[in-house]
Amino acid sequence: MPPESQPATSIDDLIERCLNGDQQAWEQIVRQHWRKVFNVAYKFVAKHDEAEDLTQDIFLKIFKSLDTFDRRANFQTWLISVSRNLCIDHYRSVRKERETVNRDIDPAELTPVSSDKSAYARLETRDRVQMLREALDKLPPTLRTAVMLRDIQEFSYQEIATKLKLPEGTVKSRINRGRTELARQIQRLRQQQEEIPRTGVSG
Repeated sequence: MPPESQPATSIDDLIERCLNGDQQAWEQIVRQHWRKVFNVAYKFVAKHDEAEDLTQDIFLKIFKSLDTFDRRANFQTWLISVSRNLCIDHYRSVRKERETVNRDIDPAELTPVSSDKSAYARLETRDRVQMLREALDKLPPTLRTAVMLRDIQEFSYQEIATKLKLPEGTVKSRINRGRTELARQIQRLRQQQEEIPRTGVSG
């Protein structure tokens, strides 16, 4: 059999095995097509870590809908089409979430994860609101969503996993990464605030 005809036969065989419960077949599909899906995700989010998370989400959804793939079609074309549609859905979700944050965030509902809360607490309420918005806005959307669902809306890990259709371990990882990044952003913004020359303050 000519080498160029092997991929089509191979992917058809892999899909059949995967649908019959062969986990190794699915892992091989992921390995063969990871880079293509990642490239699609990266074009939408432009951040490596976020693109990796999005790629994982895409493959999870593809796995769940693999039985809907028409074998007469080109698998790669179908894969890229599904990936693009999911990325568009992700973009719309992030945009809607950002609009909600800008409209509804209450600084009293979010305790900043910082090693120096006393300095943060000394800021005026107006400054805290602005700082939180800026810090949250700098988080990757996937991390921001996880942090907001857990620390603002107080969803349980399982509820978040169900809502985002992700494994609970992935949810916990995103929350931890999000809190760490939020703390770093708040600390950086607080330092910038302290560096602003103070006028009208008597010695």
